Amino acid sequence: MKKTVLIIDDDERLRDLLDEYLRGYGYGVLTLPDGLAAVETIVSRRPDIVVLDVMLPVRDGLDVLRAIRAALPTPVIMLTAKGEDADRIVGLELGADDYLSKPFNPRELLARIRAVLRRGVPSAQSPDASSVPQPQRISIADLTLDTGRHTLCVGQHEFSLSTNEYKILHTLMLNPDKVLTRDELMNLSLGKDYEAFDRSIDVYMSKLRSLLKWHPDHGDRIKTVWGTGYMFVGVRR
Repeated sequence: MKKTVLIIDDDERLRDLLDEYLRGYGYGVLTLPDGLAAVETIVSRRPDIVVLDVMLPVRDGLDVLRAIRAALPTPVIMLTAKGEDADRIVGLELGADDYLSKPFNPRELLARIRAVLRRGVPSAQSPDASSVPQPQRISIADLTLDTGRHTLCVGQHEFSLSTNEYKILHTLMLNPDKVLTRDELMNLSLGKDYEAFDRSIDVYMSKLRSLLKWHPDHGDRIKTVWGTGYMFVGVRR
């Protein structure tokens, strides 16, 4: 089935270039010059992924991302200005699935679109996996991760998670009391290798910790193992 990409960018030449390029690889393409109608378009047209520029007129891309995340789990790739680390970090904290700095080669955007879309598809390398019943909920104490809805319940509080937040927490909760390196977390959760200066895992951990702190018993569930990685504490000692 043809996948549809929604491109939100005020640069008409870039929109037209990406429209033509992605259509050449079999994608359906929708475009918007600003973010005013972004959520309405996503709800009505149901694109498979959104490519969203941070620097938009009237309503900036981070505000648009916040609105999308409040309503829908649609994957989002942010386009940022080269060197704007703050935009990338805030975007990841708000639930962006990936980011790409301008200027960029359309081939790299295509590769990132394919990678993000693959993360939401079960691996075809494990043909027997589909025959093994998968739990709809993973619970540790009064923390519950709903694997169908991608939500986390912390006591009486329920939070919607972005695709990457869900995948990382899912990996941690399936491996309680085991130290996972950043490379293992990137590979197991996001299907890509860890790069030395990539701080995205740390950003996601910060966001997940902020959610866990809604309950006083769970604020320290995710432990940093300095120089190694992270561990989800499953059993209190």
